[in-house]
Amino acid sequence: MNNSRILISVLTAFLLVSPSFAQDDSASDKLNTMIEKGMKDWQIPGLSTVVVKNGKVVFKKVYGIKDIESKESVDENTLFSMGSTTKALIAISLGVLVDQNKLNWDDKVGDHYPNFKLSDPYITANARVVDLLTHNLGIGNADLLWLLNNLSTTETLEKFKYAKKTYPLRGGFTYQNIMYAVAGELIESVSGQHWTDFVDNEILKPLEMNRTQTKSADIKKIGNYTAPHNVDLGDSVIKVSQTFSDQIGAAGMVWSNTNDISNYLMFLVNDGVFNGKAILKPATFNYLFKPHSILDDNDIYPTKTLTKPNWSTYGLGWFQQDYRGTKLDFHSGSLPGLVAMVGVMHDKNTAVYVFANLDHAELRHAIMYKALDLYAFNDDKKKWHKDIFKLYSGIKVKAKKATKKRNEERVKNTSPSLRLDQYTGTYQNEMLGTVSISLVKGQLIIDFNNHLKFPMKHWNYNTFKTNKDLKWQFELMINFMMNTSGKIQELDVFGEKFVKEKVKNKD
Repeated sequence: MNNSRILISVLTAFLLVSPSFAQDDSASDKLNTMIEKGMKDWQIPGLSTVVVKNGKVVFKKVYGIKDIESKESVDENTLFSMGSTTKALIAISLGVLVDQNKLNWDDKVGDHYPNFKLSDPYITANARVVDLLTHNLGIGNADLLWLLNNLSTTETLEKFKYAKKTYPLRGGFTYQNIMYAVAGELIESVSGQHWTDFVDNEILKPLEMNRTQTKSADIKKIGNYTAPHNVDLGDSVIKVSQTFSDQIGAAGMVWSNTNDISNYLMFLVNDGVFNGKAILKPATFNYLFKPHSILDDNDIYPTKTLTKPNWSTYGLGWFQQDYRGTKLDFHSGSLPGLVAMVGVMHDKNTAVYVFANLDHAELRHAIMYKALDLYAFNDDKKKWHKDIFKLYSGIKVKAKKATKKRNEERVKNTSPSLRLDQYTGTYQNEMLGTVSISLVKGQLIIDFNNHLKFPMKHWNYNTFKTNKDLKWQFELMINFMMNTSGKIQELDVFGEKFVKEKVKNKD
């Protein structure tokens, strides 16, 4: 009897002094239950989630398979794409250079990277190092540069100088991947190391992220990596091809895994320190998470309709907003068929990371907010998966309605103005390169820079359309325009004009 009382007393005391033990165990069960339900509803083949609190991993679990064809299971070393969560690594790298007194945040970009040139001379001359990371330089989005071509980084940035100014320097916000590619080149110019080697030496090795790959194409040599997947027109999950666009790698091409990312999260919640070693000075670490751009009515994340933030900003590689009265730094990562999500609450010493291998698997948002509710606020009231699934299902319905409306507005029973062979030829855009139109077995084919090719079918008048691409999830509308002589002069696609090259002795 006395022994029983002693045992009960010991257990009671243990629970009283260690409430987080029981709390975290319960939280893990609840988070796991939601993830398993969410994976079924979203049809996600494979997923990974890590939660760190107070410098310890409190949740780490992998789910499902790497590839719907091979059926191989995901494990804690399976490589997933970090996507745009890579951007934070570039910001950290510049912070290391600041700590090494090799540059300052307010230095002019051109002083360290002389090849830097934009379409606007004033912005070129006055762009600061920090401006490369804040999406507010005033230059329009130029992601078509890497989507439609496979140029080197140097060639891509040479073409980028044709991207037009769309607002004054630091006078707006346009998400801009190419500026992070510039930041990668600046790292090399200052350090003498390619940005991939610099990140590996200054960040990954100190954090013991031994399998993380800074060049996406290298995953084939390393092995144990996930395949990208998408949903076809019949709502079935299909495997799609990998995207190895290392020419803009600094913007989003790093691959990592569950074990490595756990160390990264511990670094984030411990103010830049890992295993007792500081990667960054405290002031530099804090500067990364300082708000640098104000986002007014920014609709990048539809989840804001659920979180209802009072303010939204952007730090250096981090979106920021208030959530439950606390500052949340977060960022998503997206490549065709692959997604990632990271969230950090420094005031709560809590961080979350999610990998998945399905295009726009927005369960990632639900996991992040659910984990924060459970581990940072000890609250399980909100049904995040249900609400997120409903939100994005509604967006999908609206998209289908918009497509239906466009189809209904199509002018039927029209014919092209010219013979199909008269639309063929080479069309040029100074920034985006070459579009070739060819006629193969009676069908027009559009080819971007010998890189992306799609068959076209007549839509109405001089407009042609492609079928929905299952990897990139877009349908192209190609509009041909004639000159006063009745000959094709240019075409419009993606809202960009490509001018037809003149060919001697041909119409």
